[in-house]
Amino acid sequence: MIRNLLFSTFFFLGIIVISLIFLPALLLPRKITLLGGKLMGHWAGFCLRVFLSVKIIIKGNENVITDRKFFIASSHQSMFETFYLQTIFNSPVFILKKELLRIPIFGWYLKKIGSISINRNKVSKDNLGFFKDILRIVNSSNRPLIIFPQGTRVLPDERPRFKKGAMRIYQKLNLACQPVAINSGYVWPKEGQKNSYKTITISILTPISTGLEKENFLKILEEQIYTELNLLN
Repeated sequence: MIRNLLFSTFFFLGIIVISLIFLPALLLPRKITLLGGKLMGHWAGFCLRVFLSVKIIIKGNENVITDRKFFIASSHQSMFETFYLQTIFNSPVFILKKELLRIPIFGWYLKKIGSISINRNKVSKDNLGFFKDILRIVNSSNRPLIIFPQGTRVLPDERPRFKKGAMRIYQKLNLACQPVAINSGYVWPKEGQKNSYKTITISILTPISTGLEKENFLKILEEQIYTELNLLN
């Protein structure tokens, strides 16, 4: 209980302080604002290690794509990955629900760093008109996209079918995919108390190259991530 209180207090206080420090950066070039996201990611890792005695292990660094443009498809069990993945990859571009952009300061920051919003209440192909925004960012920078194909945070033992958004990005943009499996839900669940003395493992899996049929791609992606999560349980 005390550890949870200390973690929550210092973590959220730190996020507020970092946000205020970088508030003027909203008027500066984007690359300066992006430093705030990396700092938040390092702060999350620091608080987990210090207040909850959590170990963070990264597996598969040799699998990171370095020779072409790509997008990241990651499992999603907690807030951890939204912060910490910014410390591993080059300031990824988040594809997120539109409501988050309406949050004061936080939403301004998300807009400034080039996050792409989607209305999750519309499931038609028309909702994917954001491909123009994605294509613009892909062509103008080396920042990878990041998407959570489960659609939302899930419990560690849940295995929902992946949403089709990842499949459409793979097909329409002709990008290689970097699968990532993270078992963060055992430490930082979407509900309830956080857990101490555990290990969060970030597994960077074998890339999926372009050229597959979109349905086959989604099947392989889902199998890769869930197979790894089963091993991490």
